[in-house]
Amino acid sequence: MDIISKEQQFLNVINNILSDNSYLGDDCAYLQELGIYVTHDSLVEGVHFLLSTTDAYNLGRKAASVNLSDLAAAGAKPLYLTISLSCNDSVDVLFVEDFYKGINDVCSEFDVKVVGGDITGADSVFISICAIGKEVCKTKVSRANARKGDVVFVTGPHGDSAGGLKLLMNGDKSCEYLIKKHLNPVAQLRKSREIMQISQQDFAMIDSSDGLGDALFKISEAAGVTLDIDFEAVPVSDELKKYYSKEWESLVLWGGEDFELVGCISEQDYKKLDKNHFFKIGRVVERIADKPVIIHWKDNECIINNKLFSKKSFNHFKGNNNG
Repeated sequence: MDIISKEQQFLNVINNILSDNSYLGDDCAYLQELGIYVTHDSLVEGVHFLLSTTDAYNLGRKAASVNLSDLAAAGAKPLYLTISLSCNDSVDVLFVEDFYKGINDVCSEFDVKVVGGDITGADSVFISICAIGKEVCKTKVSRANARKGDVVFVTGPHGDSAGGLKLLMNGDKSCEYLIKKHLNPVAQLRKSREIMQISQQDFAMIDSSDGLGDALFKISEAAGVTLDIDFEAVPVSDELKKYYSKEWESLVLWGGEDFELVGCISEQDYKKLDKNHFFKIGRVVERIADKPVIIHWKDNECIINNKLFSKKSFNHFKGNNNG
Protein backbone atom coordinates (compact mmCIF):
# COMPACT_ATOMS: atom_id res chain seq x y z
CA MET A 1 0.00 0.00 0.00
CA ASP A 2 1.37 3.41 -0.98
CA ILE A 3 2.19 5.83 1.81
CA ILE A 4 1.09 9.35 0.92
CA SER A 5 1.38 12.61 2.81
CA LYS A 6 -1.53 14.34 4.49
CA GLU A 7 -1.16 17.16 1.96
CA GLN A 8 -1.56 14.69 -0.92
CA GLN A 9 -4.54 13.06 0.81
CA PHE A 10 -6.22 16.48 1.01
CA LEU A 11 -5.41 17.19 -2.64
CA ASN A 12 -6.88 13.84 -3.68
CA VAL A 13 -10.12 14.65 -1.84
CA ILE A 14 -10.31 18.08 -3.50
CA ASN A 15 -9.66 16.59 -6.94
CA ASN A 16 -12.44 14.06 -6.45
CA ILE A 17 -14.99 16.64 -5.29
CA LEU A 18 -14.52 19.38 -7.89
CA SER A 19 -16.70 19.03 -10.97
CA ASP A 20 -13.84 20.38 -13.11
CA ASN A 21 -10.31 19.76 -11.85
CA SER A 22 -8.59 20.19 -15.22
CA TYR A 23 -6.80 23.36 -14.06
CA LEU A 24 -5.14 21.60 -11.12
CA GLY A 25 -1.79 19.81 -10.97
CA ASP A 26 0.89 22.49 -11.23
CA ASP A 27 1.87 25.36 -8.94
CA CYS A 28 0.20 27.78 -11.36
CA ALA A 29 -3.18 27.50 -13.05
CA TYR A 30 -3.06 28.39 -16.74
CA LEU A 31 -6.30 30.06 -17.88
CA GLN A 32 -5.98 29.55 -21.62
CA GLU A 33 -9.07 31.57 -22.52
CA LEU A 34 -7.51 34.62 -20.84
CA GLY A 35 -3.85 33.92 -21.53
CA ILE A 36 -2.94 34.33 -17.86
CA TYR A 37 -1.40 32.31 -15.05
CA VAL A 38 -2.63 32.44 -11.45
CA THR A 39 -0.97 31.10 -8.31
CA HIS A 40 -1.70 31.43 -4.60
CA ASP A 41 0.63 30.71 -1.69
CA SER A 42 0.40 31.10 2.07
CA LEU A 43 3.11 31.55 4.68
CA VAL A 44 2.21 30.70 8.26
CA GLU A 45 4.21 31.73 11.32
CA GLY A 46 5.55 28.64 13.05
CA VAL A 47 5.22 26.51 9.91
CA HIS A 48 6.98 28.42 7.14
CA PHE A 49 8.85 31.08 9.09
CA LEU A 50 9.83 32.17 12.59
CA LEU A 51 9.96 35.81 13.63
CA SER A 52 12.96 34.91 15.77
CA THR A 53 15.03 34.12 12.65
CA THR A 54 13.83 36.80 10.21
CA ASP A 55 12.70 40.41 10.22
CA ALA A 56 9.69 42.08 8.62
CA TYR A 57 11.60 43.43 5.60
CA ASN A 58 13.11 40.08 4.64
CA LEU A 59 9.80 38.37 5.34
CA GLY A 60 8.14 40.72 2.84
CA ARG A 61 10.80 40.02 0.24
CA LYS A 62 10.49 36.30 0.76
CA ALA A 63 6.69 36.32 0.63
CA ALA A 64 6.75 38.06 -2.74
CA SER A 65 9.57 35.90 -4.09
CA VAL A 66 7.83 32.64 -3.14
CA ASN A 67 4.86 33.52 -5.33
CA LEU A 68 6.89 34.95 -8.19
CA SER A 69 8.90 31.72 -8.16
CA ASP A 70 5.75 29.79 -9.04
CA LEU A 71 5.21 32.06 -12.04
CA ALA A 72 8.85 31.53 -13.03
CA ALA A 73 8.32 27.77 -12.91
CA ALA A 74 5.34 28.16 -15.24
CA GLY A 75 7.31 30.26 -17.71
CA ALA A 76 5.02 33.24 -17.16
CA LYS A 77 5.76 36.97 -16.98
CA PRO A 78 4.58 38.31 -13.60
CA LEU A 79 2.17 41.25 -13.56
CA TYR A 80 0.23 41.63 -10.31
CA LEU A 81 0.08 40.60 -6.66
CA THR A 82 -2.73 40.78 -4.13
CA ILE A 83 -1.60 40.47 -0.52
CA SER A 84 -3.51 39.49 2.60
CA LEU A 85 -1.74 40.01 5.93
CA SER A 86 -3.18 38.64 9.16
CA CYS A 87 -1.39 39.48 12.40
CA ASN A 88 -1.70 39.46 16.18
CA ASP A 89 -1.41 42.25 18.74
CA SER A 90 2.39 42.04 18.82
CA VAL A 91 2.63 43.39 15.26
CA ASP A 92 2.97 47.17 15.08
CA VAL A 93 2.98 49.81 12.33
CA LEU A 94 6.76 49.57 11.89
CA PHE A 95 6.47 45.84 11.18
CA VAL A 96 3.83 46.46 8.50
CA GLU A 97 5.91 49.29 7.02
CA ASP A 98 9.04 47.14 6.76
CA PHE A 99 7.07 44.15 5.46
CA TYR A 100 5.60 46.15 2.59
CA LYS A 101 8.97 47.77 1.85
CA GLY A 102 10.29 44.25 1.28
CA ILE A 103 7.32 43.42 -0.93
CA ASN A 104 7.73 46.65 -2.89
CA ASP A 105 11.47 46.20 -3.47
CA VAL A 106 10.98 42.76 -5.03
CA CYS A 107 8.05 43.98 -7.12
CA SER A 108 10.11 46.92 -8.38
CA GLU A 109 12.88 44.56 -9.52
CA PHE A 110 10.48 42.68 -11.79
CA ASP A 111 7.99 45.43 -12.74
CA VAL A 112 5.17 43.86 -10.72
CA LYS A 113 2.29 45.86 -9.22
CA VAL A 114 0.46 45.27 -5.94
CA VAL A 115 -3.21 45.76 -6.83
CA GLY A 116 -5.09 44.85 -3.65
CA GLY A 117 -5.38 42.62 -0.63
CA ASP A 118 -6.62 42.56 2.94
CA ILE A 119 -5.42 43.15 6.50
CA THR A 120 -7.04 41.39 9.42
CA GLY A 121 -6.38 40.13 12.94
CA ALA A 122 -5.25 36.61 13.81
CA ASP A 123 -3.55 34.61 16.56
CA SER A 124 -0.26 34.62 14.60
CA VAL A 125 1.18 36.15 11.45
CA PHE A 126 -0.37 34.70 8.31
CA ILE A 127 0.47 35.86 4.79
CA SER A 128 -1.57 34.91 1.74
CA ILE A 129 -0.60 36.13 -1.72
CA CYS A 130 -2.15 35.70 -5.14
CA ALA A 131 0.18 36.28 -8.10
CA ILE A 132 -1.00 36.81 -11.67
CA GLY A 133 1.13 36.60 -14.80
CA LYS A 134 0.71 36.33 -18.54
CA GLU A 135 1.95 33.85 -21.11
CA VAL A 136 4.99 34.90 -23.11
CA CYS A 137 4.83 32.30 -25.89
CA LYS A 138 2.83 29.26 -26.94
CA THR A 139 5.26 26.77 -25.41
CA LYS A 140 3.48 25.07 -22.52
CA VAL A 141 5.24 24.30 -19.25
CA SER A 142 3.96 21.59 -16.91
CA ARG A 143 5.55 19.04 -14.63
CA ALA A 144 3.67 16.42 -16.70
CA ASN A 145 5.60 17.28 -19.88
CA ALA A 146 8.79 15.31 -19.13
CA ARG A 147 9.58 12.82 -21.91
CA LYS A 148 12.02 9.96 -22.39
CA GLY A 149 15.37 11.34 -23.55
CA ASP A 150 14.94 14.78 -22.00
CA VAL A 151 17.78 16.42 -20.11
CA VAL A 152 17.10 17.00 -16.39
CA PHE A 153 18.44 20.39 -15.30
CA VAL A 154 18.65 22.73 -12.32
CA THR A 155 19.42 26.44 -12.34
CA GLY A 156 21.61 26.59 -9.25
CA PRO A 157 22.87 25.04 -6.01
CA HIS A 158 20.63 23.33 -3.49
CA GLY A 159 20.77 23.00 0.29
CA ASP A 160 22.01 26.53 0.99
CA SER A 161 18.73 27.85 2.38
CA ALA A 162 18.36 24.95 4.82
CA GLY A 163 21.99 25.41 5.82
CA GLY A 164 21.35 29.07 6.54
CA LEU A 165 18.27 28.26 8.60
CA LYS A 166 20.18 25.77 10.75
CA LEU A 167 22.79 28.43 11.47
CA LEU A 168 20.11 30.94 12.47
CA MET A 169 18.35 28.41 14.70
CA ASN A 170 21.65 27.88 16.52
CA GLY A 171 22.34 31.60 16.84
CA ASP A 172 25.32 31.28 14.50
CA LYS A 173 25.77 34.17 12.04
CA SER A 174 29.25 33.22 10.85
CA CYS A 175 28.30 32.45 7.22
CA GLU A 176 26.61 35.43 5.60
CA TYR A 177 26.26 33.58 2.27
CA LEU A 178 24.12 30.73 3.65
CA ILE A 179 22.03 33.02 5.85
CA LYS A 180 21.30 35.37 2.95
CA LYS A 181 20.28 32.41 0.80
CA HIS A 182 17.68 31.53 3.41
CA LEU A 183 16.40 34.98 4.33
CA ASN A 184 16.39 36.50 0.86
CA PRO A 185 15.70 33.94 -1.89
CA VAL A 186 15.47 35.14 -5.48
CA ALA A 187 12.76 34.00 -7.88
CA GLN A 188 14.50 32.75 -11.02
CA LEU A 189 12.42 34.87 -13.40
CA ARG A 190 15.34 35.89 -15.61
CA LYS A 191 16.38 32.28 -16.14
CA SER A 192 12.75 31.37 -16.78
CA ARG A 193 12.63 34.05 -19.47
CA GLU A 194 15.87 32.72 -20.95
CA ILE A 195 14.51 29.21 -21.34
CA MET A 196 11.18 30.40 -22.72
CA GLN A 197 12.99 32.37 -25.42
CA ILE A 198 14.73 29.29 -26.83
CA SER A 199 12.22 26.49 -26.19
CA GLN A 200 10.69 24.93 -29.29
CA GLN A 201 8.83 22.13 -27.52
CA ASP A 202 6.59 21.90 -24.47
CA PHE A 203 8.65 20.92 -21.43
CA ALA A 204 8.51 20.20 -17.70
CA MET A 205 9.51 22.64 -14.98
CA ILE A 206 8.89 23.22 -11.28
CA ASP A 207 10.60 25.21 -8.55
CA SER A 208 12.43 23.59 -5.64
CA SER A 209 10.49 25.30 -2.87
CA ASP A 210 10.07 22.00 -1.02
CA GLY A 211 13.47 20.55 -1.94
CA LEU A 212 15.25 19.07 -4.95
CA GLY A 213 14.15 15.52 -4.10
CA ASP A 214 10.56 16.73 -3.81
CA ALA A 215 10.69 18.48 -7.20
CA LEU A 216 12.21 15.49 -8.99
CA PHE A 217 9.65 13.11 -7.50
CA LYS A 218 6.70 15.32 -8.44
CA ILE A 219 7.86 15.58 -12.06
CA SER A 220 8.35 11.82 -12.31
CA GLU A 221 4.91 11.09 -10.88
CA ALA A 222 3.11 13.67 -13.03
CA ALA A 223 4.79 12.53 -16.26
CA GLY A 224 4.88 8.80 -15.55
CA VAL A 225 8.63 8.55 -16.16
CA THR A 226 11.79 7.82 -14.19
CA LEU A 227 14.41 10.50 -13.63
CA ASP A 228 17.96 9.10 -13.65
CA ILE A 229 20.13 11.55 -11.68
CA ASP A 230 23.90 11.92 -11.32
CA PHE A 231 24.23 13.46 -7.86
CA GLU A 232 27.81 14.56 -8.52
CA ALA A 233 26.48 16.83 -11.28
CA VAL A 234 24.20 18.74 -8.90
CA PRO A 235 25.80 22.12 -8.08
CA VAL A 236 26.64 22.48 -4.38
CA SER A 237 28.25 25.50 -2.74
CA ASP A 238 31.60 25.26 -1.00
CA GLU A 239 30.03 26.96 2.02
CA LEU A 240 27.44 24.21 2.45
CA LYS A 241 30.08 21.47 2.29
CA LYS A 242 32.29 23.37 4.74
CA TYR A 243 29.62 23.96 7.39
CA TYR A 244 27.78 20.66 6.97
CA SER A 245 30.45 18.16 5.97
CA LYS A 246 28.46 15.22 7.37
CA GLU A 247 24.97 16.10 6.17
CA TRP A 248 25.19 18.33 3.11
CA GLU A 249 23.88 15.56 0.83
CA SER A 250 20.61 15.37 2.78
CA LEU A 251 20.27 19.16 2.81
CA VAL A 252 20.75 19.26 -0.97
CA LEU A 253 17.93 16.77 -1.56
CA TRP A 254 15.47 17.66 1.18
CA GLY A 255 16.41 21.04 2.67
CA GLY A 256 13.93 23.07 0.63
CA GLU A 257 13.37 26.77 0.02
CA ASP A 258 16.14 27.17 -2.55
CA PHE A 259 13.59 28.28 -5.18
CA GLU A 260 15.75 27.17 -8.08
CA LEU A 261 14.13 25.87 -11.25
CA VAL A 262 14.16 22.13 -11.88
CA GLY A 263 13.10 20.86 -15.27
CA CYS A 264 13.24 18.40 -18.13
CA ILE A 265 13.83 19.70 -21.64
CA SER A 266 14.73 18.19 -25.00
CA GLU A 267 18.41 17.71 -25.81
CA GLN A 268 17.95 20.00 -28.81
CA ASP A 269 16.67 22.88 -26.69
CA TYR A 270 19.15 22.27 -23.87
CA LYS A 271 22.06 22.80 -26.27
CA LYS A 272 20.89 26.40 -26.77
CA LEU A 273 21.01 27.27 -23.06
CA ASP A 274 23.82 28.95 -21.13
CA LYS A 275 25.49 26.08 -19.25
CA ASN A 276 26.48 28.54 -16.49
CA HIS A 277 22.77 29.00 -15.73
CA PHE A 278 21.34 25.56 -16.52
CA PHE A 279 23.17 22.53 -15.10
CA LYS A 280 22.53 19.08 -16.53
CA ILE A 281 22.06 16.59 -13.69
CA GLY A 282 20.49 13.60 -15.43
CA ARG A 283 18.17 12.10 -18.01
CA VAL A 284 14.54 11.10 -18.31
CA VAL A 285 14.10 7.38 -19.00
CA GLU A 286 11.11 5.07 -19.36
CA ARG A 287 9.26 4.46 -16.12
CA ILE A 288 10.86 1.75 -14.02
CA ALA A 289 8.46 0.15 -11.55
CA ASP A 290 8.91 1.43 -7.98
CA LYS A 291 11.77 3.70 -9.11
CA PRO A 292 10.36 7.18 -9.85
CA VAL A 293 13.76 8.80 -9.20
CA ILE A 294 17.14 7.04 -9.25
CA ILE A 295 20.06 8.98 -7.77
CA HIS A 296 23.59 7.72 -8.42
CA TRP A 297 26.25 8.78 -5.91
CA LYS A 298 29.69 7.23 -5.30
CA ASP A 299 28.76 3.78 -6.68
CA ASN A 300 25.58 3.81 -4.61
CA GLU A 301 21.98 4.13 -5.74
CA CYS A 302 19.23 5.97 -3.86
CA ILE A 303 15.63 5.46 -4.92
CA ILE A 304 13.07 8.17 -4.21
CA ASN A 305 9.74 6.35 -4.06
CA ASN A 306 6.44 7.06 -2.30
CA LYS A 307 7.71 5.79 1.05
CA LEU A 308 10.90 7.89 1.07
CA PHE A 309 9.10 10.92 -0.35
CA SER A 310 6.44 10.82 2.37
CA LYS A 311 9.14 10.52 5.05
CA LYS A 312 11.50 13.20 3.76
CA SER A 313 9.41 15.84 1.98
CA PHE A 314 8.39 19.03 3.77
CA ASN A 315 5.32 18.52 5.95
CA HIS A 316 3.05 21.58 6.00
CA PHE A 317 0.93 20.07 8.79
CA LYS A 318 3.50 19.78 11.56
CA GLY A 319 5.95 22.03 13.37
CA ASN A 320 8.22 24.23 11.32
CA ASN A 321 11.57 23.21 9.92
CA ASN A 322 11.84 26.44 7.98
CA GLY A 323 12.19 30.05 8.96
